[in-house]
Amino acid sequence: MTSPLTLRVLYFAQVAERTGQRQENWEWPQEGTVQQWTEALLQRHPNLSDMAGRLHVAVNQFHAKPTDPVRPGDEVAVFEPVTGG
Repeated sequence: MTSPLTLRVLYFAQVAERTGQRQENWEWPQEGTVQQWTEALLQRHPNLSDMAGRLHVAVNQFHAKPTDPVRPGDEVAVFEPVTGG
């Protein structure tokens, strides 16, 4: 369970494989943007850096833009775009 000052972070597909986990809780005591959070993600998991340009982020189950807010208590999901045929 997350506290009001943490984020619940979910990883999917290759992102989960590279981080070695499907979810984790992060300390996030202030509001930031998706861009700031993504930069923190790449510092925390540098092995994702080659995927940086194609990572997608959802905040509270809604696709997010780089300028969208990430607030304490949010759920953040990280995934690569899905292709189908």
